[in-house]
Amino acid sequence: MTGRVRTLLRAAWRAYGLRTRRRRHLWRSFRSRRALQVVKDRSSAIRRGDILCFMTVRNEQLRLPHFLDHHRKLGVRHFLIVDNDSTDGTRDYLVAQPDVSLWHTRASYKLSRFGLDWVTWLQMRHAHGHWTLTLDADELLIYPYWQTRPLPALTGWLEEQGLEAMGTMMLDLYPDGPLSAAQIGPGDDPLSVLRWFDPGNYAVQVQERMGNLWIQGGPRGRLFFADDPRRAPTLNKIPLVRWNRRYAYVNSTHAILPPRLNRVYATDGGEQISGLLLHTKFLPEIIGKSTEEKARKQHFANSALYDSYYDTVISDPVLRCPQSERLGGWRRLEALGLMSRGGWV
Repeated sequence: MTGRVRTLLRAAWRAYGLRTRRRRHLWRSFRSRRALQVVKDRSSAIRRGDILCFMTVRNEQLRLPHFLDHHRKLGVRHFLIVDNDSTDGTRDYLVAQPDVSLWHTRASYKLSRFGLDWVTWLQMRHAHGHWTLTLDADELLIYPYWQTRPLPALTGWLEEQGLEAMGTMMLDLYPDGPLSAAQIGPGDDPLSVLRWFDPGNYAVQVQERMGNLWIQGGPRGRLFFADDPRRAPTLNKIPLVRWNRRYAYVNSTHAILPPRLNRVYATDGGEQISGLLLHTKFLPEIIGKSTEEKARKQHFANSALYDSYYDTVISDPVLRCPQSERLGGWRRLEALGLMSRGGWV
């Protein structure tokens, strides 16, 4: 058997394995529908061409007013949300929002592939043919020209280029002092206190199996996982996709199947358009949430390995360092290589 034949056989076997994996995820998602209880279904208001946003939340009343407002201004027309048994008023707040459809579950977040099964089921039912954002409540999407060009302008340009998805990096933001000092109220802009970020300190590689990027680093890499950077959280995501009911995310939105959708980067030496998810995780509430999540063990496949991560957060650290940079406009972020216009002018 020649080397070329072996290569072709390996590629065929890998493709078969990924197809099987995607179908398994879709089947799991279909079965997970039984765990979801309708709280308020306004999906009949969705119109052709509407940009949709999907997410799972738990106790996010502090962030949700600004999150919804930010993405409404970008052009999201409907939010389809799973509430994983919040206790802080999140459910009542979301029920009152006219552009939100809400489902509730008490089922295990971890056993639902960290909420992906629930979200994928909703996407199978409601997202086919729509440009779709899949986000967490602590993520704010920005992209080149985001303040002057709404999402329909971006997705229209992506379609003209024959692109089905846009990739982003998650940019961890943090306050000037300890985490406990970054106080805000419901509806406040978290960027008013989370003003700093790491301009460098990122490692990038391509995962051979699915062709997705793998980015690690930033403040969590240098502070929480300095002794073992391979365990640092993954920062690459593919949140914006023109959805098809046969698609399925694999690990959060870090990778997606079919694998062609992971090619959100240029392979010819140029650049492809990309955005950023401004990550507002490091508000004071993270200290109490870390105590809770360390006990619940719902956020990592092997939660015990991350006990030291939670312990460091609970200690109320200062994330800013001499190399930190204050958050400015998107052009500065592009100049740092953290996002790109690609060919969009």
